[in-house]
Amino acid sequence: MPIKSYRDLEAYQRARNLIVPIHELIERLPSTEKFGLCDQMRRASKSVVDNIVEGYSHKDTPVKMKSFWRISMGSANEMVEHLEQTALLKYAPAESVQPMIDEYTIVAKQLNKLIHNWR
Repeated sequence: MPIKSYRDLEAYQRARNLIVPIHELIERLPSTEKFGLCDQMRRASKSVVDNIVEGYSHKDTPVKMKSFWRISMGSANEMVEHLEQTALLKYAPAESVQPMIDEYTIVAKQLNKLIHNWR
């Protein structure tokens, strides 16, 4: 299928589908993390999606588009680390965060592929 909108990008779809589960997880984290890990996760999870959208809006300027997608990829990798820290600190069971880690890893790989193959 041809890509007609950012909504057609699988990386966008996957990242967007993670927003609600991430925010549900954040609500269960200790209050001591409110201005630390919680805030970082809240912003990074939205940044992945927002930068995919903003990058696509510059599709007529590939350098600019890819720059936004690199930021998005960085935020996806940041989310992997935040989720790993969540398990490490025993804020959530590792088996409950692993599916989200796997999804953000896929998103980062998809963005990397888009960056290198977009014409």
